[in-house]
Amino acid sequence: MSRSKRKTPIRGMTTSESEAWDKAKWHRRHRRAEGERLKSAGGEFVAQSRHAHSSTWIMDKDGKQYFDATRHPKLMRK
Repeated sequence: MSRSKRKTPIRGMTTSESEAWDKAKWHRRHRRAEGERLKSAGGEFVAQSRHAHSSTWIMDKDGKQYFDATRHPKLMRK
């Protein structure tokens, strides 16, 4: 894959290498809360959205931004 390039000039705005730790923490919190609700609710359990326990704005990567591919050709690498 040494010649693979991005087709769309868009990158994540971040100061971190990965948000895997944030995602793991978020989903762990969600599963724990849903498990507790399942134990207490019994048969009337209705699952909540996973977005109820966290927000993407709290994570290290805050979104995506377009850039000029002609001015920054190195950013087009995968």
